[in-house]
Amino acid sequence: MPSHNLDLLNVALVGYGFAGKTFHAPVISAVPGMRLTHVVSSDAAKVRRDWPHAAVVSSIDDVCSNPSIALVVIATPNTSHFEIAQKSLAAGKHVVVDKPFTLTVADASNLLAQAAAAKLVLSVFQSRRWDGDFFTLRRLLDHGPLGEITHFESHYDRYRPDVKQRWRETPGPGSGIWFDLGPHLIDQVLQLFGLPEAIFADLASQRSGGVTVDYFHVLMRYGALRVILHGESFVSADLPRFIVHGTRGSFVKFGLDSQEEALKRGEKPGGPGWGSDSRPGTLYTWKDGALQSAEVPAASGNYVGFYEAVRDAILGRAPNPVSPQDALGVMTVLETGVRSSDERRELPFQMARLAAG
Repeated sequence: MPSHNLDLLNVALVGYGFAGKTFHAPVISAVPGMRLTHVVSSDAAKVRRDWPHAAVVSSIDDVCSNPSIALVVIATPNTSHFEIAQKSLAAGKHVVVDKPFTLTVADASNLLAQAAAAKLVLSVFQSRRWDGDFFTLRRLLDHGPLGEITHFESHYDRYRPDVKQRWRETPGPGSGIWFDLGPHLIDQVLQLFGLPEAIFADLASQRSGGVTVDYFHVLMRYGALRVILHGESFVSADLPRFIVHGTRGSFVKFGLDSQEEALKRGEKPGGPGWGSDSRPGTLYTWKDGALQSAEVPAASGNYVGFYEAVRDAILGRAPNPVSPQDALGVMTVLETGVRSSDERRELPFQMARLAAG
């Protein structure tokens, strides 16, 4: 394994499309102790306009052969994640892969075993653990005013009626919103409730001319608790992001975390008001037979926290922020959901444990 200056980690970003340009590059560059030094892209001019001090290279091989690079971040189309990660790990690089981690559970297991054998950090960019509304929700559930949770809904609804010419909407493995948006919702639920007992999924293509999944409705069963994950492309209304019911009350939160839109506008992480959310949630509880409601101020989001945690894991100061079991769990839900929808039935959730997990 190449030696690195562990006080300043050089990072290579593979891919400078929407995800690489909008999310990874600006967030990496905001992390103390990380430096974006290389970008793998076929559009050097585009990269240099944004990051004039980064070297633009044409191949992952250029990254793997460079001993100064400590971390490889993969923000390429889903079908290439496995191959690039495998090659990077073989070269002794720590790796972050954008979600979805891989296309299959088998590929995920192989990469995780490879990283464990090489004692390298392999993590998945599950950025929405660092959403402000999710911070708020976790704090609320930890404090327990809702009692025992019986019903949990997580929505990622959008109005996207037109089919675009891009790889995410082209038929093939890993395309469609179940693999695009689903990992966000799945990862959050697994963090809150652990692994489910069973899954029923309804995946569909509803848009005219659509050839990939643009609708999902997934029921995850946990004893008495029911978890619903929902996403679709014809939602014009302002609907809740989270709906939670418990034995002593309910919680409703509208609006998505603000960081994605801020990054799309070109704002830099860490600026004034970064990650703030002007829409509080509402907590409903019963007191003396009367329904009470109270605003729950939203916490601020912090995507930089993910890469800070990756940095600390590489330096041996903290655990991997997205553990091998976490990554495998999300992939298993994705794969089980596809099978459930294809077979039109509920399936038991079965996940092989990693030897190193």
